[in-house]
Amino acid sequence: MTPQSQASNCSAQKIIVDSLEVVRLSDAARRTELFIAPSIGNMTYDMKVNGQPLLWSPYETVAQWLEKPAQLGIPFLGPWANRLDQDAFFANGKKYHLNPDVISLRRDPNGQPIHGLLLFAKDWQVVKLQADSNAAEVTSRLEFWKHPDWMAQFPFAHTLEMTHRLAAGVLEVRLSITNHSTDPMPLSVGFHPWYKIADCPRDEWRVHLPVGTRYPLSDKLIPTGATEPNTLPDSFTLAGRQVDDVFGGVKAGDEFTMQGKSQKISVRFGPKYPIAVVFAPTTRPCVCFEPMSGVTNAFNLAQAGLYPGLQTVAPGGNWTESFWVTPSGY
Repeated sequence: MTPQSQASNCSAQKIIVDSLEVVRLSDAARRTELFIAPSIGNMTYDMKVNGQPLLWSPYETVAQWLEKPAQLGIPFLGPWANRLDQDAFFANGKKYHLNPDVISLRRDPNGQPIHGLLLFAKDWQVVKLQADSNAAEVTSRLEFWKHPDWMAQFPFAHTLEMTHRLAAGVLEVRLSITNHSTDPMPLSVGFHPWYKIADCPRDEWRVHLPVGTRYPLSDKLIPTGATEPNTLPDSFTLAGRQVDDVFGGVKAGDEFTMQGKSQKISVRFGPKYPIAVVFAPTTRPCVCFEPMSGVTNAFNLAQAGLYPGLQTVAPGGNWTESFWVTPSGY
């Protein structure tokens, strides 16, 4: 693996930005570039087309981010995405307790564990960096099983590989998980992308959600186990509207979209991401279309018989899925 690969208009290289080593993928013909920080959760922190940003950040520089790491860009959530309703989870009929004496758990305002363990993990290692005439890509690996602190919380030995591929102006984010354990590994992972439109104010953005059902939430933002039809319009603007919901009925190939005057962001989920959390706060100029392998609190809802969709990875098996981000009008 070399620190730089370039072919035709596409390139993939390691560079230093404000003392941080990052990976830059670029497609000069489409004036598209992507920046990833392997040592900060392997997070994509910036993506631009024609110099216009697609991803929201509260910071102006990487140096500011280093001083106070926070979610931005495209964070990964695992080994559980979103919330657990207690400091424990069920897997294969057994109850596993988290161990907050070993590691500092992130908690929501209700004290519930949230967003897993890997949000800012520094141990991702770049294992492939390449470009050809059609695409630029990078693959990074995280060996979860090597970390006793993590295994004390989630005792399923596994390895994650994440590939970012920029081709024909489209970003593919591909996640692959290999289960080294002797038992099936329950799966509740996802991503929390923060998208933005730069050519008009938030209130003018028009959003389309290709979802069929909604999961009602408790006052602690945990799905109750019930479902109901999605009642949002097929297309709506964000003026005076906040969205913070868990949706199902997501079909592979359907597109989540947000559009401004001319700029448009379209997002597609692979079939193993049947759940979407959609977050559009009034306090930030962003929309989150979050691909999820299962609903919030999937482990415990499945044990209670309230969620039949929990995925697992067989012993020695592999799970792989992608989502795609397509900008246009830039």
